[in-house]
Amino acid sequence: MPKVLGSLATHREQVRERVFDALRVQLYERGFDTVTLSGVATAAGVGRSALYNHFPDRQALLVAFVEHEAQRYVAELDAALADAPGPHERLAAFARMQLRRLAEFHLPPGQALAGALDPAAYRRIAAHADPIGDRLVAVLREGAAEGCMVDDDPRVLAAVVAGALSSRRIVDVDPAELDVTVETAVAAVLRAVSTVARD
Repeated sequence: MPKVLGSLATHREQVRERVFDALRVQLYERGFDTVTLSGVATAAGVGRSALYNHFPDRQALLVAFVEHEAQRYVAELDAALADAPGPHERLAAFARMQLRRLAEFHLPPGQALAGALDPAAYRRIAAHADPIGDRLVAVLREGAAEGCMVDDDPRVLAAVVAGALSSRRIVDVDPAELDVTVETAVAAVLRAVSTVARD
């Protein structure tokens, strides 16, 4: 019996991965307003009734997708921060990942997403920004403790940095220019919070 249950769990996870892959493409190409459960089911090669068993409506699908993406992103972020030797390098890694994520993943920003979802669904999605923000606060706090970053309220600084890193204008450039643009923005973020001049 455990083997059957394991197989069912594996199958369920495979279905979710196919559905999320299909949704990711549709969000990137057309935006959430055009997403339908039947369209996602067709693109994922999943029966509509099977999809409805997992997700009763498209808001539930989007919330589950964001939760899945956020968990994966936080794991990748933690690995990048662990590999960086000091606060400046950790802040650079954080900024670089945020901008790369912004460049590759198109969800409606803030107010647009809030208008597309009911308040409870939006609160669940917004809550996934907390662990990411907590990592940024920790980096800024560490930098201040070591004297290499300004010793201001790290939560205020984190909000300023996060706001700067959420601007689509930074990443809406020709793909050939993206690397240089991202590094320019990363350098600007470092200068904004550093107490010493950076090369």
